[in-house]
Amino acid sequence: MGAVFRAWIMIMVLVFETAVVMGGGFPATLKLERSIPLVSHELELSRLRERDRVRHGRLLQSSGGVVDFPVQGTYDPFLVGLYYTKLHLGSPPREFYVQIDTGSDVLWIGCNSCNGCPESSGLQIQLNLYDPGSSSTASSVPCSDQRCSAGVQSSDSGCSGQSNQCSYTFQYGDGSGTSGYYVADLLHFNTILEGSMTTNSTAPIMFGCSVLQTGDLTRSDRAVDGIFGFGQQSLSVVSQLSSQGITPKVFSHCLKGNNGGGGILVFGEILEPNMVYTPLVPSQPHYNLDLRSISVGGQVLSIDPSVFSTSSNQGTIVDSGTTLSYLADEAYDAFISAITNTVSQTVRPVLSKGNQCYLITSSVAEIFPQISLNFAGGASMILNPQDYLVQQNSIGGAAVWCIGFQKIQGQEITILGGNFTAHNV
Repeated sequence: MGAVFRAWIMIMVLVFETAVVMGGGFPATLKLERSIPLVSHELELSRLRERDRVRHGRLLQSSGGVVDFPVQGTYDPFLVGLYYTKLHLGSPPREFYVQIDTGSDVLWIGCNSCNGCPESSGLQIQLNLYDPGSSSTASSVPCSDQRCSAGVQSSDSGCSGQSNQCSYTFQYGDGSGTSGYYVADLLHFNTILEGSMTTNSTAPIMFGCSVLQTGDLTRSDRAVDGIFGFGQQSLSVVSQLSSQGITPKVFSHCLKGNNGGGGILVFGEILEPNMVYTPLVPSQPHYNLDLRSISVGGQVLSIDPSVFSTSSNQGTIVDSGTTLSYLADEAYDAFISAITNTVSQTVRPVLSKGNQCYLITSSVAEIFPQISLNFAGGASMILNPQDYLVQQNSIGGAAVWCIGFQKIQGQEITILGGNFTAHNV
């Protein structure tokens, strides 16, 4: 019998290796928060899809211990926010708030000479600009540095013959962008040793110093100091700490699905006896899983397994930064039909702006079936009705609940987004 993911199980990501659950080393602690600007609970699915379209565009267009980042804040799929954590960089250390982004590799911070960097944030956080001249441990990164050369191969860095300074330019699909140069300085964190003992630790890392921001990165409503890339290439902080023997090339996250929100993000091994593992698909630019089938109410749907296979333009990606979840085109219709056929005797199916919804006068838990996503290695993740349904408004005393899985028309990509990961991953 295959192992089953319950709502509290954590998925771990082993960077560069073929396992989705992570390995061991030493730990460190930073606070990860989910910011929720004021948005109506009646925010329409079309608005959420638009937010996800922008999020997908923000993915770059190119294809020994535990470091612990506690997650704070409130999760609600109708409240559009972002995940961010607080880093301490330099000597003396200064704090910077950075967005967590599994779709890119590099950590970059807005610098004191930045053009277009927001000066205030609607997230009610204090923004700071990094000043290399004010840190006694800061140094520039020349083109001859091996890290710069490695970054060139992954398109994360470039070099100007005039300045001999390692630089970068990142253009995102939504039209925003940033450019700057690389610096090296100390990252400060708490390392968790065996048991519960913690110790203050530092490690030299290379990160971007942004001197130009364009597009949505200039907006102040959800502004942070920079972006914390969690990708798989050599310039990611995960890879840099691993190369120094501080943590393994491994991280995991567990996001709570209740109104309290929060969760945890960890560099390093989590020793959990009930942990369930499924392999990552190797040699992919994002974190792809091998989804084999989908079951509704215990019945495996008749979907050609090749629909879920990974190639350059299809596959299954875990991305907590995407609000909703998306099924491959050929799988979506079978999925919706199976759910509708199961509940059609007790609820009224309706279409709302292209979304499959239902008018319900009782508890969804009593009516709707469990969903099972079945992955390679015999691992299955169970979704209860509250995990895949999102409540909209009310009509004539009946609540309107809609399927939280959407379809990207004409594409064969499956994205397990925030409404999925916040309850289950």
